[in-house]
Amino acid sequence: MNQSTHHWIRKLEDSRRPAYLTIPDLIEEDLASGRLRPRDRLPGLRDLAELLGLNYTTVARAYAEARKRGLLDARAGSGTFVRGRTQTLPLAGGSSVEMSMNMPPEPPALAARLRASAASLMERADPFQLLRYQDFGGTAADRAAGRDWLRTRVPGCDVDTVLVCPGIHGALVALVSQLARPGETICLDSLAYPGIKAIASQLGVRLLALARDDEGPLPHAFEALCKTEKPGGFYCNPTLQNPGTLTLTRQRREALADVALRYNVPIIEDEPYGMLPVDAPVTLAELAPELTYHVTGLSKTLGAGLRIGYLKAPTPRQTQRIAGALRATTVMPSPFTVLLATQWVNDGTARHALDAIREEAAARQTIAASELRDFAFDADPHGFHLWLPVPAVCDWSAPELAMQLRNQGIGAVAGAAFSTDGNPPNALRLCLGGPQNREECREALRRVADMMADPHHLHMPML
Repeated sequence: MNQSTHHWIRKLEDSRRPAYLTIPDLIEEDLASGRLRPRDRLPGLRDLAELLGLNYTTVARAYAEARKRGLLDARAGSGTFVRGRTQTLPLAGGSSVEMSMNMPPEPPALAARLRASAASLMERADPFQLLRYQDFGGTAADRAAGRDWLRTRVPGCDVDTVLVCPGIHGALVALVSQLARPGETICLDSLAYPGIKAIASQLGVRLLALARDDEGPLPHAFEALCKTEKPGGFYCNPTLQNPGTLTLTRQRREALADVALRYNVPIIEDEPYGMLPVDAPVTLAELAPELTYHVTGLSKTLGAGLRIGYLKAPTPRQTQRIAGALRATTVMPSPFTVLLATQWVNDGTARHALDAIREEAAARQTIAASELRDFAFDADPHGFHLWLPVPAVCDWSAPELAMQLRNQGIGAVAGAAFSTDGNPPNALRLCLGGPQNREECREALRRVADMMADPHHLHMPML
């Protein structure tokens, strides 16, 4: 650590960022360069504070931030160890099962319809029109298709409050940039989509985690935060939450919406999985229409590569503000994918795909229930991911287990990637849409179960 210490001192002196944010960056850099390796032990808080000439509190905040990013693992009585970013390790080429990216399954029967529809559309399209700049936020026809898709969840949606975006992530970038300035805050669940963490970090926006129970973020924690610090917004993933699969009850949604309304806090309702359940509770956009930005898209109902999102803003004026932010951050979505999305919404292909994916997801959840029957996990029959706590009998941490699974050719993501409160749960998210077919899904889940039941047994890589 002595060599790294001198390197860190120089970097800290040159950095304009606070030391508690610079130290996690240095840990990440040293992991990438090989100066640090997973399972390396770091100095204790007081020792590192003395080495770097910093106070104890600054180093404690730095370690907490590094744990939040999934870089460190603190073990009582043993010390602080480097975790590393296990989710970025490459899978074994040609023998992998991708269960780390949350993509919908690909029902074989759907391929012919998608191929025929796309070929027919491209034959009729003007190629030069598709190579030109498009209307920011989508043409009138594209926004109308977005409105029709959104109305399944937000019945009162009007076309003048709808924007077509280059994916949900692009919409979230625009929203966070408009609702919170650098140094200001967005509040959210203590488990959240990693993308919102990356966006906030890039924009200099602080994320404040709300305490939660088995039904989701606690309304009284939300209200307490509103009283002490005016948040720029409340980010919520209320239906088939990523990663925990929880769907907030109507009662919990009403309570959260009530707090937002009383304190005038804008809501970002991120609902990529909202179409999957046939009976999802009412949206926050209906409960608090004057405050809620509702975002959905087609990447979780057609395919991850179809980067088309639909954003419903509270008013036409706010819609135009977000359109300006989208123009500044992403210019426009790809005209080719917008053309496909509009066609597939209008001719029923998108709805047909949604039904097929629901059916395939249900079949894979049945497989998961069978193969993981000896372990407690959270899932929803309509979703295509599950949340698997690492059992006490398995003496690896979740990041270590994820690394071992990677060595077996199975991708998984540890809980640290989703934690926003610096206290990551010892759990894995497994995505059932990545395996190419049901048998591959079954075999991968069987290997996960074997690994947890007998963590020190050497398994052969998947072929």
